[in-house]
Amino acid sequence: MRLEVIARDEAGAPDVFVHYSAIDGHGYRTLEEGQAVEFEITEGAKGPQATNVRAR
Repeated sequence: MRLEVIARDEAGAPDVFVHYSAIDGHGYRTLEEGQAVEFEITEGAKGPQATNVRAR
């Protein structure tokens, strides 16, 4: 299992955890470092997490 973190553009905003299953797409779901994405934030069991992650 690979864990990803999204760094947010907003100054001082904390990074957000994203599980590979939250990445929209087919095949191997992964993010490239520096890749621009859009996402929603939901409250998970361990804090905020990204959902509905898609490339911009």
